[in-house]
Amino acid sequence: MTLPPLPGSQVTLIDLRPQELRFADPLEKLLPQHPVRAVSLAAIEQGQHGLTPADGPLLVLCERGVRSPLAARFLEADGLDAQVYPGGVPALKRALSSQEY
Repeated sequence: MTLPPLPGSQVTLIDLRPQELRFADPLEKLLPQHPVRAVSLAAIEQGQHGLTPADGPLLVLCERGVRSPLAARFLEADGLDAQVYPGGVPALKRALSSQEY
């Protein structure tokens, strides 16, 4: 299996996971060089995410990679540059453990 590339240096991570998962396994510890914003899918769907183009390119992550594509589409519809990390946080962790970053 080929892992997706790791996020670039100018990306803001959007963490869709529920609070308990964010606290148990914070993205800030996995990728400390990237800003992380915790935003719910509901807030994104309602346009109440508080994100702007000034946040830079966005990389949307969820627990298994199921909800993040939908969130990215809503963010793109709001005029933001949003991409998805396929496979969610588990895939990101595999990529980090198999590559020097």
